[in-house]
Amino acid sequence: MPVVVVESPAKAKTINKYLGSDYTVLASYGHVRDLPPKDGSVDPEHDFEMLWEVGTDSRKHVKAIADALKDDNALILATDPDREGEAISWHLEEALKKRRAIKKDTPVSRVVFNAITKSAVTEAMKNPRAIDEPLVHAYLARRALDYLVGFNLSPVLWRKLPGAKSAGRVQSVCLRLIVEREMEIEAFRPREYWSVKAVLSTPRGQTYEARLTLLGGDKLDKYDIANETAAELAVQAINSRDLSVASVEAKPSNRNPAPPFMTSTLQQEASRKFGFGARQTMQAAQRLYEAGHITYMRTDGIDMAPEAVMAARDAIKDRYGADYVPKSPRMYKNKAKNAQEAHECIRPTDMTRDAGKLKLTDDDQRKLYDLVWKRTLASQMEAARLERTTVDVISADGQVGLRATGQVVLFDGFLKIYEEGRDDVVVDEDDKRLPQIAQGEPAQKQSITPEQHFTQPPPRYTEATLVKRMEELGIGRPSTYASIVTTIQDRGYVTKDKNRLIPEDKGRLVTAFLSNYFRKYVGYEFTANLEDELDDVSAGEREYLDVLGRFWKDFSAAIAETADLRITEVLEKIDEVLAPHLYPPREDGTDPRICPKCGAGRLNLKTARSGGAFIGCSNYPECRYTRPLSAPNGEDASELDGKVLGHDGDDEITLRVGRFGPYVQRGEPTEEAPKPPRASLPKGWAPEEIDLEKALMLLSLPREVGTHPDDGEMIEAGIGRYGPYVKHGKKYANLADVDEVFTVGMNRAVEVLAQKKTRGRGTTAKPIKELGEHPEKGGAVNVMDGRYGPYVKWDKVNATLPKGVDPADVTMEMAVGIIAEKAAKKGGRKKKS
Repeated sequence: MPVVVVESPAKAKTINKYLGSDYTVLASYGHVRDLPPKDGSVDPEHDFEMLWEVGTDSRKHVKAIADALKDDNALILATDPDREGEAISWHLEEALKKRRAIKKDTPVSRVVFNAITKSAVTEAMKNPRAIDEPLVHAYLARRALDYLVGFNLSPVLWRKLPGAKSAGRVQSVCLRLIVEREMEIEAFRPREYWSVKAVLSTPRGQTYEARLTLLGGDKLDKYDIANETAAELAVQAINSRDLSVASVEAKPSNRNPAPPFMTSTLQQEASRKFGFGARQTMQAAQRLYEAGHITYMRTDGIDMAPEAVMAARDAIKDRYGADYVPKSPRMYKNKAKNAQEAHECIRPTDMTRDAGKLKLTDDDQRKLYDLVWKRTLASQMEAARLERTTVDVISADGQVGLRATGQVVLFDGFLKIYEEGRDDVVVDEDDKRLPQIAQGEPAQKQSITPEQHFTQPPPRYTEATLVKRMEELGIGRPSTYASIVTTIQDRGYVTKDKNRLIPEDKGRLVTAFLSNYFRKYVGYEFTANLEDELDDVSAGEREYLDVLGRFWKDFSAAIAETADLRITEVLEKIDEVLAPHLYPPREDGTDPRICPKCGAGRLNLKTARSGGAFIGCSNYPECRYTRPLSAPNGEDASELDGKVLGHDGDDEITLRVGRFGPYVQRGEPTEEAPKPPRASLPKGWAPEEIDLEKALMLLSLPREVGTHPDDGEMIEAGIGRYGPYVKHGKKYANLADVDEVFTVGMNRAVEVLAQKKTRGRGTTAKPIKELGEHPEKGGAVNVMDGRYGPYVKWDKVNATLPKGVDPADVTMEMAVGIIAEKAAKKGGRKKKS
């Protein structure tokens, strides 16, 4: 039986079902090799030689494939149909050659399919090919570039910018987009303008709304009515005149459907409609693909296979009737700046099956499949036919004019099942319905309302709009969008609030540093051009070593130029760049850089020995004023530093603002007590709202709740580095809210500790999947959730699931194999004497 290798066990299970017993289908569990995370894994001095290493978790999977090849000397590599899939196949072949599992007479072939269906898989098996060398070279070039940037630029950051974590080739450019958008928002100054709307009525008593478009005989621009006085004058001008309908114009129009999904548009629409993050969308799509429900989900193609187009047209006709099927099929051409490998769009594999027929149990998968199915069918449906009506109402002297607009849907077409979402909702007056209005008839004034408006700053990016912007700039590719957006959040450079991406201070510092000292390498055009070159490599039109050579020559020189940079020099430069953010204007007009404590020193950016940056006074050590880069809750808390909240006996209780944020303090430092009692303000507690009572509550922590009924040991409540907690002996359990620290009673504390205990070690945990009795030896086999990840449990054997395996995909057959492997290792260990 030929050995077929795919990435995941779920995919292996589906393909095994189609191929039957004539093939052995195994999973590689993703990439089997990677570059060791240490210096020297890519050697620019020797043609960028790369030292690959088989991962610890991957060794057993490579061994399983090698063992299978002993029984049948034929290997078919059936990994995903893109650059990453090609790379996995190449890695497998290389790793098996090193193990001598592939011999000179071993036939090795590569097959690809865009969908995991019986017809697609069997057709692929009839058309094997060799591994695509240009695609592998494109992968090698990207991997080498990312490694060289990460392992050469990150140490520069650590040395010159304490507190910074690391920098990536594309992630840093993505971070720059978010930081620059935030700076635009901060620099934005709103502009006031007014509009005037009137509710008018027809002679038949029906009302409609119109807006003022003509005043004093001149057409109004957006900012022509600048203030309330001008708006009131406009209202008087309308009130003092009789109005009549000058014209009614109705124009038919068509609205065409959006094209089917590619990776970026799927991520954008899932974000708009469901609030999904890019990673969440791709995980759900991966499961749908592996189960054979949709075509491959990493693509920037929007074309559809001819047979799929015809299947969609048939499904539309069956469900909605012939009127909804256009005379000729709709053909979509890719408009992306850089189209990658020629993949099909993301579509259902069976157009007749909607989400209801699939009976998907996972909510994310069900929502996403429904979205893909509706978008695909809508893309092949008839256009919506609308009638747009414009009504102009004019005064007799021609000095005042108003306009009403609306539309009527004559035929819904594709709108019957799907309408594309919008990133930022805008009220569209054209969507309103108008009553019957005739030219020449009078327009009676019911009410006239002036409305004040202010221009709005550009919105913060969502994951969807960020992916859209990256796509427009030609940065990143379908396989990388999700990981890029996730990485900058994991590093703490960006946080997500209400689905909007907000840069943290460390993200601003990194961007300011890179933009000043490595500007070329965080440039949008440079990054996009490099992506173009890598695409040329994948098309076989450019040598990857040439691309790496040119990049490394300039990049290594830029790294060398930073060798003599002093930290103080870097901080001064960043301080200058970030000044508008770090020192916003004060309400009293005084210099925002003057120290609010001593009134003489100037504020500037400093770094702590422990890492991280803060704002401090230039008069240090005489003046020890400090504050964090961003004031809590968006307010400048520096002026509250040293505020006396009151007295507790002989002790003065004060509010202080340090480099790590605001805190309360009891008394002053003395020789006997150089560090007086202090307590940081919990997250969400505004410094300006702290009074003596709250300060004393914080300084009294940890609070004794009472003795535990089982052993008489004291239970305490407090606030630690991981938030509010209750403590019994050496055991901690988190509380849901800070306020609960001061109110939690004995019953609640014992309950929280007991809940934590049931989730801890040494207790009977609830299985996340029950597989049944062991087929050979009896006893329950379950999938459990452990502190180090999911594992299979049988009798006294606990076997960790291989990396990348979803617990939901584990079958009894797979579990038995994992248990046997673990038991063999356990039995083979010799006890130490």
